[in-house]
Amino acid sequence: MSYDTLEPTLPRASYVEAAEFQREFLAMFKRGWMCVGRADAMPLVGDYLAMVVGDVSMLLVRAEDGRVVAHHNVCRHRGAELIPMPDGGVKSGRFGATITCPYHAWSYHLSGPLRGAPHLKIDCAALSLHPIETEIWAGFLFVRVDSALNDPLLHHLGEGVARISRYPLDKLKVGAQKTYEVAANWKVVLENYNECYHCGPIHPELCEIVPAFRQGGGQALDWDEGVPHRAGATTFTFSGETNRAPFPGLSETEKTHHKGELFYPNLMLSLAMDHVAAFYVWPMSATKTRIQCDFLFHPDEMSRDAFDPSDAVTFWDLVNQQDWSICESVQRGMSNTVFKSGFYAPMEDYSLDLRRYVRERLAMSES
Repeated sequence: MSYDTLEPTLPRASYVEAAEFQREFLAMFKRGWMCVGRADAMPLVGDYLAMVVGDVSMLLVRAEDGRVVAHHNVCRHRGAELIPMPDGGVKSGRFGATITCPYHAWSYHLSGPLRGAPHLKIDCAALSLHPIETEIWAGFLFVRVDSALNDPLLHHLGEGVARISRYPLDKLKVGAQKTYEVAANWKVVLENYNECYHCGPIHPELCEIVPAFRQGGGQALDWDEGVPHRAGATTFTFSGETNRAPFPGLSETEKTHHKGELFYPNLMLSLAMDHVAAFYVWPMSATKTRIQCDFLFHPDEMSRDAFDPSDAVTFWDLVNQQDWSICESVQRGMSNTVFKSGFYAPMEDYSLDLRRYVRERLAMSES
């Protein structure tokens, strides 16, 4: 095979330049649906998550009527942060009956309208917090900062919804969580997730559980049906076994196969018969990405006295660290001026799909 028969990746600028990062962030993360985690991370009225993704600082709140709503983390008075976020990241907490700005104590209802401003008679109805659109699918909370494009969430998510429809995602709960800071462009992370050409060299422990990942460089993997574990293995732990029961409703194949789905632009799901690793990929700059990994389990299993998620968490943490390390190496390599673009091998067709997605979203956003 000649190198000129290989498909080129996106150009170097897409991975390393700040201006291109801002262009892509607008098209895919502001004007598209971005996953920010699980809706049940805010179970009670007043619970909130404050988070910074790229240049967007947002406040997610369980409102008075039980809905999860989102606001820009900006007071309408002088622009102060409602929840100070000097280091970015994610903060959680609980409001009382109001959201009160720490600067001049303007207060807002949880749902957003202004409630009052000290020493001022003001038209409260005219000054609500700047809203951010929210939708929930399968227990995952999505936001859309800019609603200019008519792109309903389910249409955006695409065919992957049907492929994993038997997993009870809406019923699962977070049993453990890990957050990583990765010195790599967000697309390097997604491209890595989308292929298993690297699995043999990078993930020996993973390939012990799923030998097909290293056979032929990860070619001919049937992601629709799922990828089979080795004989006797049913899940992603070091032994391939666990005392947790399979999710109710799975097919017989799903009880012994691994499934993975990438919902653009930033939700990666790895599904086993007893747990789901959900990765939220939050771009911070052209060369920095924050990734939160939620480990989801069935509440019936979590209610057992013997429940212990560590067999899955420790396995995944090793695999994750292997991935993030090689992604950071890729990013350092791409930063050399000699790098103009890379290539996708035939077994990296799913990564090629990311190139298509980026180009399509940029065209939609800029048309």
